[in-house]
Amino acid sequence: MKKRIGLLYGGKSAEHEVSLSTACAVTGALNFEEYEVYPIFITLDGEWRCGERLEQPASTIEELQFGDDANILENNITNFLVSEGGENLQFDVVFPLLHGTNGEDGTVQGLLEVLNLPYVGNGVLASSAGMDKVVMKQLFEIAGLPQVPYTYFIRSEWKTEQESILNRCEEKLTWPMFVKPANLGSSVGINKASNRQELKEAIEVALQFDRKIIVEQGVVAREIELGVLGNDFPEVSVPGEIKPMTEFYDYDSKYKDGSTALIIPAELPTEIVASLKEQAKRAFKILDGSGLVRADFFVTANNDIYINEVNTMPGFTPVSMYPLLWQHTDVSYPELINRLIALAIERHEEKQQLHYKKD
Repeated sequence: MKKRIGLLYGGKSAEHEVSLSTACAVTGALNFEEYEVYPIFITLDGEWRCGERLEQPASTIEELQFGDDANILENNITNFLVSEGGENLQFDVVFPLLHGTNGEDGTVQGLLEVLNLPYVGNGVLASSAGMDKVVMKQLFEIAGLPQVPYTYFIRSEWKTEQESILNRCEEKLTWPMFVKPANLGSSVGINKASNRQELKEAIEVALQFDRKIIVEQGVVAREIELGVLGNDFPEVSVPGEIKPMTEFYDYDSKYKDGSTALIIPAELPTEIVASLKEQAKRAFKILDGSGLVRADFFVTANNDIYINEVNTMPGFTPVSMYPLLWQHTDVSYPELINRLIALAIERHEEKQQLHYKKD
C-alpha cells in the first residue's frame, strides 16, 4: 500500500523561496509508485493552502504556489492533517521542507507532535535550539566543542546601550567581525564589519530580521561542512569545502550568482577528517537530533577546528551541499529521501511504545 506523504513548504520566513525550490526538487525524487504525494503550501502571510494530489513531479515552483481557488485550510488545519473521510486525509508522514523561522524552529514540529503525526527531520528541541545560534553556541560551549569568540544582545538593549554593546564587541572580539540575526539561515541578514561604523550598520541590517543579534569574531579558515544522517546511531558523510568567490558565503553566493565552488570531498588530513566527523556526531547528539543535520566548521591553516553551527533543515535541492555530500558517500538523492522518511517512521514508532501511567 502506498504511503501518504504531506509535503509542507513555503512558510512565513525570509527563506520562503528556498523552501519552494527544495519542495520542487523533492517531488522530482519521490517514487510516485511508492508514495501518494500531497502538497501543502504555506504563503508568506501564513495561510495554509492544499493542492490536489500530485500525479507527477512539479516542473516549476509556480506549480506549487496555489492561488485563492485552492483548498484554504484556515482554521481546520488539524482536521485536515489527522482526519479521514470526505476530503480530509490521514498522512503516514509529513515532510516539512521549511527553512528558517515559523517552520525550522520547532513551531511546526510542535504542532505535528501534538497531532501525533510522524514527520521527517528534527524534533522540537533540536529544531528550536538549532535555529537560535546563541542557544546552540551555549550548548556547544557547555559540551566543550571549540568555537570562535562571540557576543550577543537583543533589540531593546541596542536601543538603550549602543555604546556599551560596541565597546563590548571591541573588547571581546577582534576585527573583522560577522554580524548575524540569531534566528535565521541561508546567510540572510549577515554582514562583515571591519570597523566600528561598519559594525553599527551591520547591526541595523540584522535587526530587520530578528530581535536577537550575534556578533562573531572573524577567522581566516577553510569552511568545511559534513552531513549527519540517522537517529540514535547517526552516520556522517565525507566532508565538503565551501570556496566562495565573494568575500564570504552570503545569500547571493548560495542561491543566485553561482559564485561558489563546492569541493567534495575536501582535501584534508585523515586525522582532521576523523575529528570533524566525531565533532559533527557530537553536535548532533548534543541537540538530540533526529533525521538530519548539516554541521559546519572552520579549519585553520594550522588545522585548528572550530564548529560554526549546525543546520537542522539544510538546503535540500540536488545541487545543495547536504545531498551532494551524501551523493559522494554513495547515497543517491532519491535514496536519501527514502531513508529520511524511514527514519521519521522509526522515531515515531519508538515514541508510541512509551507508556504514561497515572500515579
